[in-house]
Amino acid sequence: MRVFVAVKIPTVIRAALADFIKELRAIAPEAKWVRAENLHVTLKFLGNADESKCLAIEAALAQVHSPQVVSLDFRGLRFFPNEKRPRVFWAGMEASANLNALAADVDRAAHQLGFPLEDRPFTPHLTLARFDCPRISPRLSSAVSVHADRHFGSMTTSEFHLIESKLKPTGAEYTILRSFPFAGA
Repeated sequence: MRVFVAVKIPTVIRAALADFIKELRAIAPEAKWVRAENLHVTLKFLGNADESKCLAIEAALAQVHSPQVVSLDFRGLRFFPNEKRPRVFWAGMEASANLNALAADVDRAAHQLGFPLEDRPFTPHLTLARFDCPRISPRLSSAVSVHADRHFGSMTTSEFHLIESKLKPTGAEYTILRSFPFAGA
């Protein structure tokens, strides 16, 4: 099974992003737009793991804790690696400092099970679309410029999730395998 560790996004933020994606889909139908129900903040992509390995992953993730909840404020639009050669279109966020620490702790826990450590700095984001051809239309570029600092909402959370991703012709289908409270209530 293909798995990753992520923070779920509340319905109200998901709805705001879904409305925005709907607007942009009309401008850039060539992009592969993420379905609103699949929006999440990835802490660590693990890839393929058999069921017995998932049990070990669950045990390791259950040991990850933080002294406080994570706060996220979703705002801003960007491209990876950049607008001239975009592969991914994403919404950014301002996060409490402990989100980076939480992602690093998840990375270390996975590394103890043989998963490679991340070689890039953690950049919290919500993937909105992917591009097969690394260029965007002037209309999409203009729309992104107009909405570059758009605010989509704020949240706090005290849990993350181990999620299975099944790739299908209609897009990825996600199933939460287990949730992990990382901070006290």
